[in-house]
Amino acid sequence: MSGHVVALCGGVGGAKLAHGLSLALAAEPDSLSIIVNTGDDFQHLGLSISPDLDSVMYALAGLADPVKGWGRRDETWRFMTALRELGGESWFQLGDADLAVHVERSWRLAQGASLTEVTAHLCRALGIGARVLPMSDDPVRTRVLTPEGWLDFQDYFVRRQCQPTVREFMFSGVETARAQPDALAALQRADLRAIVICPSNPFVSVEPILAVRGIRAAIQQSKAPVLAVTPIIGGKAIKGPAAKMLTELGLNVSAAGVARRYVGLIDAFVVDQSDPAPEPVPDVTFVSAATLMSSVDDRLWLARAVLRAADTFVA
Repeated sequence: MSGHVVALCGGVGGAKLAHGLSLALAAEPDSLSIIVNTGDDFQHLGLSISPDLDSVMYALAGLADPVKGWGRRDETWRFMTALRELGGESWFQLGDADLAVHVERSWRLAQGASLTEVTAHLCRALGIGARVLPMSDDPVRTRVLTPEGWLDFQDYFVRRQCQPTVREFMFSGVETARAQPDALAALQRADLRAIVICPSNPFVSVEPILAVRGIRAAIQQSKAPVLAVTPIIGGKAIKGPAAKMLTELGLNVSAAGVARRYVGLIDAFVVDQSDPAPEPVPDVTFVSAATLMSSVDDRLWLARAVLRAADTFVA
């Protein structure tokens, strides 16, 4: 079935399914738009860092580290070694090849380019055919409320290794941020085949995107089926702190617990085939598939399963 597909994603799991969708739609690379969370973005060592955009780009380009899940494969670390020897801020790991991306992004932003323009330039340089779009060109920054007070997301996630208890999230700047125009247009296309919410952390990878003015409404008004894929298998998050966050917020650590975050937005929710049937969630159809993506073939298989479900689902 032809038509345009829009994916919302962030994090390693989201990047993996975005890659799978790009493989499934390889015959028509311009039929995929990927809207990426930028709430994780921050300034570090004078550089503009966009972790989720980079994870998606590296996955699409076949450059992602297959072991860590983040960063680039075959990375070297001479810069970080030298920085530590100088007593510099070394808590956020920047590999040598990865550093080149941050320098290029920072230089172009300083010259007046938008984040969208810089991302398009990097995608062309890396040979990526799918359209990768930041959720906004305006800064939105995720912050985490803990018993110690509000922490910037990277302080919580990397420097503190997600150890503080989570009480609440906020997305600083989202009140005035404008949705990236091409992202909004993609969600409003007449030939939209499906909107896919990737298996990303709902709190810090997906909800920042949905919080940008106009994006949630565009999804709700679309006639295309909206499917989300679980980041939780067997009561655990495959990668990252989603399960810990669900527990600390007093929510059910399960696929159904995540699906409830999207009530009123999605038509179907893809659960892992190894999990028992979830308890019902209002207005959500559950679809079973193999959601663990341990290989490139797994990514392609899941992407095809999601698209098949979308093609047979009556929104």
